[in-house]
Order: sequence, then C-alpha cells, then structure tokens
Amino acid sequence: MTAAHAPRPTVVLVYQRTSLPWVFDSARKAGIDLVLVPRPDEPVSPDRLPPGVVEVLPLDVEGDPAAALAALRARHSSRPFDGITTLYDPAVPFVADAAEVLGLPGLGGGTARAVQDKRLMRRRLAEAGLNVPGFVVLDEPGASAAAARLDFPVVVKPANGFSSLGVTKADSPERLGAVVDEVWQVCRSKLHQVTGLVVEEFLDGPELAVESLAHRGTVQVLTIGYKGEPVGPHFEEGVYRAPAPLAPQVQDAVVREVVAAHAALGVTDGPTHTELRLRGGERPYLLELGARIGGSGVSHYIAEHVTGTDLAADALRLAAGLAPRSLPDPDQRPARARGAAANYIVPCGGAGRITALHGLAEVAADPRVDHVVQMLHPGDVVRPYPDFTGYPAFILSHHPSTKDAEEFHRDLADLIRIDYAPAGDAQ
Repeated sequence: MTAAHAPRPTVVLVYQRTSLPWVFDSARKAGIDLVLVPRPDEPVSPDRLPPGVVEVLPLDVEGDPAAALAALRARHSSRPFDGITTLYDPAVPFVADAAEVLGLPGLGGGTARAVQDKRLMRRRLAEAGLNVPGFVVLDEPGASAAAARLDFPVVVKPANGFSSLGVTKADSPERLGAVVDEVWQVCRSKLHQVTGLVVEEFLDGPELAVESLAHRGTVQVLTIGYKGEPVGPHFEEGVYRAPAPLAPQVQDAVVREVVAAHAALGVTDGPTHTELRLRGGERPYLLELGARIGGSGVSHYIAEHVTGTDLAADALRLAAGLAPRSLPDPDQRPARARGAAANYIVPCGGAGRITALHGLAEVAADPRVDHVVQMLHPGDVVRPYPDFTGYPAFILSHHPSTKDAEEFHRDLADLIRIDYAPAGDAQ
C-alpha cells in the first residue's frame, strides 16, 4: 500500500466537550479520525458531529469502567483504532489502562496514577530532590491531627481531585479540623472514588502554568504563563496570560523543575499541563503535573497563539504512535514567543441561581477575542465553595504583548457581571 493510500489514523477521544473546538479542528487539519466517547451530560447528535469525529461511542467511563473497557476491546477487535486519549483529568488513569490492555501507545497505569494522585506525585517529587512543600497525607476522615505539625497556613485538597474542586486553605490549626471535614464531604459528593486528602503548606508567590510536549523522554517546554497570585481560601481561577514576564534565571529554574518532574513521574510521551507557584517570586514548586492538554483544550489555544505550535495535532499523533510534526527547536526552552495569548476565566463572584450574565455579547464583538466559551447560563445554580460548580465562561484572546493582555483583563473585570437570585427562587 502506498503512502498516498494509507489509512487515516484513528484515535478514541474520551469525554471531550464539543463546545471547546480546538482538538476537533486540529484532528481535521491533521487527517486524524476521532471516535468520540461523549461526556454523559452532553448529548451529541450523530447528524451534527464536530470536525474530525467519524463515530460516537457512548461509554460510562467513570461509573462502570469495566464495561467501558470491554466495549473498547470489542470495538478494537472488530475495527482496530490506533490510539486513545483524553483531555479530562479524571479519565487519565482509565485511558492509560485501556491503552495497556489493547497494546496501544500510552502513559502506563503506574505513571497515570502518579500524575493524577497528589499523594504519589508529592512523594515521587520529594524522592527526586525537587522542591516540595511540607505535606501530610490523610487516608481517612477525622485524621487531621497529623497535619497540625505543618507550618500554617496550609491547603487541604483531594488527593485525586481536579480543577479547584474542594481545594481550601486553613489559616490555623484551630480551623484545620473543620476544613478537613468540609473537603471530605466534597469528595464524597463529587468524586466517583475517594482516595484521601493531601494537606500541604501554603505556597505564596505568583502561580504559573507551563505547557509542554514530551516525545521519547525529551520535554519541549512550549509556554510559561501567568495565572495570578491566588491567596484562597478557595483558589478560584481567574486569569491566564502567556508568556509570563519572568527574569531569565527564574525562567530557567522553572524549565529545569518542569523537565525534572517529567522524569520523576515517568512521563516520556504526550502533552502536559504543569501548574507551579514561585515561592518568594523566584523558587518554583509544582502544584500538579497533568498528563493531558490543559483546560479541555485551552492550553492548545495558548500554545498555538504564542508559538505557532499545533499542540492538539501533535498530541493526537503521539496517541496514535506517530512522531510530532510541529515542535519548535528543542534547544529553545521555552519556545520563542511570537505574540501573547490569554484566557480570562469569568469568576462566579457569588452563589445562587444565575439570572443574567452581562457583558459577554460586547466582549464577543472585540477583534482581540477569538472565542467566548460559555459554560453556565441563566437558570443554572452556582453552589458556594468549597463545592465547585464550574466556570461561567472562558474569554480567549490574542495580543501583541502580555502587558496588553493584562490591560484587557482589567477592562473585562469591570465589564462582565453575573446577577444571582437565591437558589430556591423561581427563574
């Protein structure tokens, strides 16, 4: 068979929201067919499939992983596919297990759990001599006494949580027990499996996000972005602007820490989204390393507009066992920036039933804005923290410089407003 008539690679894409377009667009441009496993809360019409999607395969990955794996095995036996991937953090271990069972490229189950379970991650980073805050693992409710020896304030987080779910700061030993109880309750109500909690010393300083792509153990850092300086108690995300304005020695330290973390956790191939804090503004400490494209595809948008790299296409190629095509110079870390990109994460700013969201139509008309992705709408109920309902909207924009993006975000903070009524009131 000649190359011109070679079959198109097929990749199973697990739990990707169709309202976030980038991975679908990249698949179409790269000539990769997608078998979409839709999210249970998002119906997908067979006659209105996203770009690149050739089949919809409904599976209950979280509720019945054994049945989902059996269905994938049957599909692969009758019509083989080349890879499986996800941008949804809780599904990373399932995808790794499926790849191992089916003999497909993947992280491996041990690595997937090390990046998804904050207990394992902290231990491996510490063993590798990387920067790790003081921490204690809590395996059962009511066991908070062991964490009282840490330096306060501390942050309590689900060991297998994602996004801002349940993450809460305790300012004193007297508050610790109540905060731990709150986070346990969030875990029981929101996570399919409760594995424990991590209590770790609060890290001050700016928060950063690093987008990378690993191939055969070589890690290409694409972008380093600024994510504000959240002080808690619940760490709601607000901004993401790249490239971050860092002194050269700080940038080098961030790159070294991120590359070393990949080695410590065993991540050799695929996209990663790493979040860090710069303690004292200079010393990088990892908060987490996600073995996926971050933000359900937002990280692709950031990397593409800052560097020109098609991160999603290369991630799909790696999932299919193919080499990446669009990586910049591997000796340039991070990759050379050709502009700035930003994500304004509209804050909830309250709780209750949403009655109106003001300003999004005006923002969508701004030529700097490429996407307004709205996740919450009038009638939706936003629950108070430490519960995590989700983000109202993402506003993705491009700019000549990070300073321009910062000024734009200040304007958005004044323009966008959410009105609430008490959750029990009629719409």
